[in-house]
Amino acid sequence: MTVDILFFTQEKHRFAKSLLSSGRGQLVTQASELIEVTKNRIYPVILFDVSHPEYSEALVSRTYRRLPTADFWLLTNRSETGLPEYVVSGIVSDDVTKSEFDSRLKATLQIRQLLEQYEMIGRSENLKRNGTMISQAAPTNISTLIIGPSGSGKELVARAVHNNSPRKNKVFTAINCGALTESLLESELFGYERGAFTGAVGKREGIFKRSDGGTVFLDEIGEMSPGLQVKLLRVLEEGSFYRVGGGQLVRADVRIVAATNRELIDAIGDGTFREDLYFRLGAVRINLTGLDRRKADILPLINHFFSIETGTARLISRGAVELLLEYGWPGNIRQLKNFVSRMIMIGGAGELSETMVLQFIEEQGFADRNLPVVTGKSAQDAEFQLIYQALLSLGQEVRMLRELILDQLPSSHDVVVSDFQDDHESSVVRTVEEMERELIQKTLEAVGGNRRKAAEKLGIGERTLYRKLKQQSDE
Repeated sequence: MTVDILFFTQEKHRFAKSLLSSGRGQLVTQASELIEVTKNRIYPVILFDVSHPEYSEALVSRTYRRLPTADFWLLTNRSETGLPEYVVSGIVSDDVTKSEFDSRLKATLQIRQLLEQYEMIGRSENLKRNGTMISQAAPTNISTLIIGPSGSGKELVARAVHNNSPRKNKVFTAINCGALTESLLESELFGYERGAFTGAVGKREGIFKRSDGGTVFLDEIGEMSPGLQVKLLRVLEEGSFYRVGGGQLVRADVRIVAATNRELIDAIGDGTFREDLYFRLGAVRINLTGLDRRKADILPLINHFFSIETGTARLISRGAVELLLEYGWPGNIRQLKNFVSRMIMIGGAGELSETMVLQFIEEQGFADRNLPVVTGKSAQDAEFQLIYQALLSLGQEVRMLRELILDQLPSSHDVVVSDFQDDHESSVVRTVEEMERELIQKTLEAVGGNRRKAAEKLGIGERTLYRKLKQQSDE
């Protein structure tokens, strides 16, 4: 029988007894035992009793690095946990009733089962909300609009809608509206008659007809021309259309799932997208966010991609975990998958180290030059974080520019230029390091010396801040 929840407590609490007696729960009373049982077994939910004498945030973090797919609950009446939101899924109060606890566990297991069914990897609140939305939308024939940045998994969501609908045994067809010219997209969608244009030597059925009874996924719908939008609206409202060059009405029963990486309201405002089509497509909206706002999904996805490629999850050092969670992942899941492929190539089956991750992030410098918009922070905190990120980027680009210049110089100039460059670069880097040191010190002063708060203001992990402070003290 599957164990649904692992309890780390000193004694059997009243709400745990029935789960333990049924075999759906497991109790561990020592930290060493917790570490041992989580080495080779996956638990959907792990509950930590904060009053346990061996409880610590470090213990939770260590367990999280090993089992990032589990939902972590804390048994406490305190509202502040001291742990990041991407680690702690929920707080259970000491006075919770058995009925309330059972109901909460059941709901958690149900949404986890849904995500597994939809092949959606992670445990962020955004992912869970979307799993619930898919479960409600899939059984219907309602058009669905998926909104999210590039690489965030929009086609995966579209396939989940199709594969869990009454149309699952019919055709699923995906097409990128932004990758084709207007005329080519029209002929692909609607088909064409013989002689409709040069090269049309015979009649050809389009995607809508070939997908009759199934689902058509229109990616980057915002790139579709206004003329084609009118014809698409007719497909949505009447289920009919004309082939290119044809005069006979063609009927097809298709469900439309569309996706966009931008807010279409803006396109409506500038007249490039029809308002009536927007409301017809967006009867159901599923909003995906980028990985920078879904940190709870990062480690589960990394483990998933490693398991696919190598058959097992990869051990990741503590420092590497912090770097992975600090990084913004502008390319989202697509970039993260490329990261895993790179790590397999250079690291084999060994532990993923902080150095390996840092090298990858530094190599992404020119692709991630635009400073991010810091959301969910005060104006002062956002200013601290953006300034610090700018300093890091500047130091990195100085080093990259040095290498670029030296690569282009003839070998006969290497010695002379190297002497000049070394002196000049060291002064530039030294200035950047001095600015970084000053900013860190001012941040620490602003928060009364609290290193955890200072790290939050700068947008880095505590371990990274400790390392930088040690480097500065050693100089």
